Amino acid sequence: MFTLSQLESFVAVAETLHYGRAAERLSMTQPPLSRRIQLLERELDVELFDRIGRSVRLTAAGRAFLGDARRILGLSEQAALSLRRVPAGEIGTVALGFTASSAHSVLEAIVGGIHTRLPGVDLVLRERVSGTQMEELRSGELDLGLVRPPVPGTGLEHRPLHRETLLAAIPAAHPLAAPDRVPHVRDLDGEPFVMYSPAEARYFYEVLAGVFRSAGITPWYVHHVSQVHTILALVRAGLGLALVPRTAEALRLDGVILRPVTGIENEPVELVAAWHTNNDNPALHAVRNLVTDLAGHWQSGRGDDRTPRL
Repeated sequence: MFTLSQLESFVAVAETLHYGRAAERLSMTQPPLSRRIQLLERELDVELFDRIGRSVRLTAAGRAFLGDARRILGLSEQAALSLRRVPAGEIGTVALGFTASSAHSVLEAIVGGIHTRLPGVDLVLRERVSGTQMEELRSGELDLGLVRPPVPGTGLEHRPLHRETLLAAIPAAHPLAAPDRVPHVRDLDGEPFVMYSPAEARYFYEVLAGVFRSAGITPWYVHHVSQVHTILALVRAGLGLALVPRTAEALRLDGVILRPVTGIENEPVELVAAWHTNNDNPALHAVRNLVTDLAGHWQSGRGDDRTPRL
């Protein structure tokens, strides 16, 4: 099989039509250059050049082969460049896990940032609850997870990403939905309430349970569900009130009024990025650096309490 050096020599002679000038371009002497061309012709079993003194001209076979030779050299150069980009994390694949609610907050900015700043990185997106993500981070199925704390200290590291407030989700016909009402958390005492599942949405269940303990109230739990969109659907049906993260505003469900609530700690809902300490995927490190930059931007501008954007 021919070599890249033989192809490089052939292209140099084909473009200069002169062995001396081709040898000068390649920083070599003419005899080894001639030898390379002879070996290439022997390998291909065709004559690539007609020799006319010190000058040459391409044969029909040589003209047909020139385009292919250039393409092969171009591909080999591109492959070498791509290979050098792997250790820098500029190309590769990252499996990114995310919770359902994070899809309405930070996920868009992260995916957009990777697409813009790391176009050589392919993302594999997997929607998972936080507990499943942490298991898959440990097993290597995920590279990076967008999860709810706490993150157990068993080989996982994490970085805070985003915090947000809780809003009251109120059926449009409920008295608390009146335009002049500013709900207080104590208004939920004894009210029918759509609560998060303690098994499938444990993080939000514990956040809300802590809010209610601090306020000294006991809502009447009529349903326990795991997803924000399901909670909002039940609220719209008039089955009860709810508390949801501010990013639920992106769902824009008719018949549900979302209102800020007084008497609740500011921004109690937290999201973190987590990864396994021993993950040596170079692309992960590049993505993690980008996410860290975005997190710093979100946290420095958190005062306006808007959904993160690039």
